[in-house]
Amino acid sequence: MATRTSEPPIDDKLSEFLQGVTLNRSIPLRDQVYALVRNAIVTGKLAPGAPINEFDIAAKLAISRTPVREAVKKVSDEGLIEVFAQNGTFVSGIHRNQVEEAYIIRIALELESIKRAASVITQSQIEDLEDIIEAHAVAVKRSRFDEAIARDDEFHRYIAGVNNLHMLWKAVDVSKAQMDRCRLLSLPSPGAGLQTIAQHRAILAALASHDAAASMQALQTHLETSLGNTLTYLDANPDGPAVAKS
Repeated sequence: MATRTSEPPIDDKLSEFLQGVTLNRSIPLRDQVYALVRNAIVTGKLAPGAPINEFDIAAKLAISRTPVREAVKKVSDEGLIEVFAQNGTFVSGIHRNQVEEAYIIRIALELESIKRAASVITQSQIEDLEDIIEAHAVAVKRSRFDEAIARDDEFHRYIAGVNNLHMLWKAVDVSKAQMDRCRLLSLPSPGAGLQTIAQHRAILAALASHDAAASMQALQTHLETSLGNTLTYLDANPDGPAVAKS
């Protein structure tokens, strides 16, 4: 880890993002700092190459450096931050191979999740998923893309929760960090949000009929479409500011 003198100053956008943040001292500080920094990167508030200065983050949040160091290490483990011993810590670019690997992991885990959910899902749970889809549609219609992605994740997380597979979703969530960054970049493209909603409705229809095979097929089609859209975006924007060149 870089020393105090070699670390770059805090990025203006991160400083703005942290302005007014109050941490809850009753829950682990590192988890809160992790969520803040990860969210800033995933939503593009911190661009690739932006400096991450642990000392200044700690000062801004009025906490010790230890929970910040632990949080940054966790974000780094997800491939969102690169640490250079002599130069400092910076937001990483998006790596195509990491995006593809994330989808491989996600598809495998979620297919198992939905197969189990199809046989036990209740009418009440079906209605909850319907509500999530409707909220997602409103967010897309109003071009609230951060909210649209949150509702998208909520839909998938809820399905994992039907069988209390919360650790499964946690594994998916950790693995898809680079994927999430691409989603925010590509979602404003014409029809992308509407396509996702239509595919969610197809998934829900299969779940409502308790058809495991159809549910798995609908989910796989949805995730493979998402991967295809993401790779198309990356191929069309090879010199984009978020795309890693190596």
